Amino acid sequence: MKQSSYSSLAVSLDKKSTFLYTDEQLIGRFQAGDERAYVELVNRYKDRLLNFVFQFLGDMEQAEDVVQDTMLRLYEKKHYYKEIAKFSTWIYTIARNLANTELRKRKRRKTTYLSHMSKDERQYEIPAVQDNVDQSLHNEFIQDRIKSAISKLPEHYKTVIILRDIQELSYDDISNIVGVPLGTIKSRINRARLQLQADLQDLK
Repeated sequence: MKQSSYSSLAVSLDKKSTFLYTDEQLIGRFQAGDERAYVELVNRYKDRLLNFVFQFLGDMEQAEDVVQDTMLRLYEKKHYYKEIAKFSTWIYTIARNLANTELRKRKRRKTTYLSHMSKDERQYEIPAVQDNVDQSLHNEFIQDRIKSAISKLPEHYKTVIILRDIQELSYDDISNIVGVPLGTIKSRINRARLQLQADLQDLK
């Protein structure tokens, strides 16, 4: 399977858009008290962050909550940002940390739920599978398979593959967001792609 197959899940961004202010200039203006700069930053990043977080959680409502919390953190902790780092790195790091927190909560809830189920109840957790699907469902099935394969990657692989092949961030930005060396990032991305190709080889 080619990389483009799973990277097609990305929300397309207008690379040619030009802005009056850079992200760093906007956060500087917001720190100085310009509320309009905050609104502009939210408009620039809300859709990108929603797509990013949704790839982690697979639940749009929870993803929207995480993005809302991210923007709240931006508002409340604007002075935490220092221009030694790109603003995009800073905001993605906040969203990633909040998404990871939600994943940990979800795992705890699932463990608690399963611990209260009887053996007989657990046997009925096998999802129903339709024998025949029409073409309109086939494409949806493929997209679900791709998202499922990404979600099953180890966390350190899933994070970098979403940031690189779906969000299309640079290797340097990903290195800063994740906090590991550039060489490690490239290695993880290559290994993640290989694992996805193996898991999705039937879709070739």
